[in-house]
Amino acid sequence: MAATQTIADTEEPTARQQAVLDAVLSLMVEEGDQLTMTAVARRASCSKETLYKWFGDRDGLLAATVRWQAARVRAGRYDRPTLDIGTLRDSLKGFAATWLAVISSPTSIALNRLAIGHAASRKSNLGSIVLENGRFAIGERLRPVLEAGREAGLLAFEDSETAFRSFFGLVGRDVQIRLLLGDSLTLGPDEIARDAARATDQFLTLYGRTPFARQA
Repeated sequence: MAATQTIADTEEPTARQQAVLDAVLSLMVEEGDQLTMTAVARRASCSKETLYKWFGDRDGLLAATVRWQAARVRAGRYDRPTLDIGTLRDSLKGFAATWLAVISSPTSIALNRLAIGHAASRKSNLGSIVLENGRFAIGERLRPVLEAGREAGLLAFEDSETAFRSFFGLVGRDVQIRLLLGDSLTLGPDEIARDAARATDQFLTLYGRTPFARQA
C-alpha cells in the first residue's frame, strides 16, 4: 500500500484541500489566535482525521495555508530565450500587482498579525512558517525572472537577492506596515495597477540596461 501523501508532498492542493485552506484563512480573520483543528474541521465540513491525513498537524496546516496564500503571487509567463524588455516589464508588473493585492487583503493582514504576535511571544512556529513559506518563497519565485532578465542583457545587478529586495521595497513601500498597524488604507484594483506599474518602472530605471527600460 502506498504511503499517505500529505499536501506538503504535492505541488498543488486539490480543490477540496483549497476549500479547507480558505476556511483556515477565514477563521484567522474572525478568530485570530483561537484557531483549532476542531474549528477548521467544522468550518470546512470535514473530519479532523482528514485534516491530520492531509496536513500532518496544526503546523503543517498553517504552513500549507501560508503557501496557498503566497501562491497567488506570481510573475507572468515568459519565454526565457526570447525575453524582451516589454515582456520582462509585464512579468514584473504582474508580480507586483498580485503581491499588492495579497498583502492588502484582510486574510493576509490577519495572518501576518498573528504570526508577528507568535514570533514575539515564541508561542508557536507560525512566525518562521510565514517567513519561510511567504517572503522567502516569493523571493525564490521571482529570482528566475530577474536572472533571465540579466542573461538577456536587460538588467544589470550582481546579486539577485539584493535586486529582489529593491523591487520588493519599491512595490510594498509602507503599505504593509500601515495596514498591520490598523490604518484604513484601501487599495482598489486601479490603484494597485498604477502602483505596480510605477514600482516596475522605478526598478527598471535602477537596474535596466536599455534606454527603453529607463523610459518605460
